Amino acid sequence: MVMGNGLKERLRVMEEYQIFLAIGGALLCGLLADELGRRTPLPRVSILILLGVLAGESFLGIIPSELSEWYDFLAAIALTMVAFLLGGRLSVSMLRKHGKEILLVSLSVVSITVLVVGGGLVLLGVPFEMALVLAGIATATAPAATQDVVRQTGAKGPFTDTLLGVVAIDDAWGLMLFSFLLIAAAATSGQMSPEVLYFGFRDVGSAVAIGVIIGFPAAYLTGRLKDGEPIQSEALGVVFLCGGTALWLDVSFLLAGIAAGATVVNVARHHARPFHEIEHVEWPFMVLFFVLAGATLNFASMQTIGWIGISYIVLRIIARYAGGWLGASMAGSPQLRRRWIGLALVPQAGVALGMALVAGERLPAYRESLLAITVGTTVVFEILGPILTQAALRKVGEINRFD
Repeated sequence: MVMGNGLKERLRVMEEYQIFLAIGGALLCGLLADELGRRTPLPRVSILILLGVLAGESFLGIIPSELSEWYDFLAAIALTMVAFLLGGRLSVSMLRKHGKEILLVSLSVVSITVLVVGGGLVLLGVPFEMALVLAGIATATAPAATQDVVRQTGAKGPFTDTLLGVVAIDDAWGLMLFSFLLIAAAATSGQMSPEVLYFGFRDVGSAVAIGVIIGFPAAYLTGRLKDGEPIQSEALGVVFLCGGTALWLDVSFLLAGIAAGATVVNVARHHARPFHEIEHVEWPFMVLFFVLAGATLNFASMQTIGWIGISYIVLRIIARYAGGWLGASMAGSPQLRRRWIGLALVPQAGVALGMALVAGERLPAYRESLLAITVGTTVVFEILGPILTQAALRKVGEINRFD
């Protein structure tokens, strides 16, 4: 019995040893991604995801499964930071300049995505209920990937402001529309579940309320110890409180983070750089998040998406382009911005997977198909999406430098 316990202890230590090595290797991948990002047209987001795929179970299998199990935890931390930073861009002065364009583009992109993806899949013979759900999933974006492409390239200008503003709010529209579509799908299949609509509105409303409730005292209390700028512990404390409360109440930590960031930036008059310390500590978490995102992607699922998955990819790209063009046209944006804003919104990641899991619970007959299609297409959008975002920023002439 003693020998058995000793063996278990040695195995446990070995697992911890492997985890430490994997974390160190993943963080060093961030340096490699930075360097390759400077020397190639690839964004470092795509490079990190590809490195994660290479090290994951689909290929080399050198990332321990124990580390992959931390993905959800690290994703919550990284995405709450990203959301807080995105919310910090929604200042009153920025909204006065670009608020009309942000609102019209976001509403147009979400609406056109639902119509094109849902209608296209129905015309191609996909069951109506499944097409409705996939149309709702297609509205989801990837705030972390978009934010990092902007950070890497140093992009600045009206297009960049509009892009980040749209990314900050379109998941809210998407979550509400997804709830309506899931109810319609359940009703069509004879499984009416009006509580889905309630949970959809509760998720959005409660998340925003959490962000505002935490954001108001944070706006007044932070930035006092160091004049005009919250210190690192203050900034991280607000982010962790926001994300933890949202997870505790089972609502969107993305929307909570955005609401908190927007509240702080608009209420705190004494702040000069309210989010500077978050930017300092964000990157290591982002590196682990993207590498593990790649490691957890299952390339075997690519073989199961079939023609429905391929159609979903094509229709979603068309819809993003068309929705962006229409919304920017209604806002009176210049021609160049109209052509590229939709393609800059192609990235899609974790929010879509969450939607697919919810839909699978409500429509068990389509669970396996929905998960296979969403996971398989996420592989494409995680890698291709940031490339299109970076190309769009370059085409509109707002890339100033590479960090």
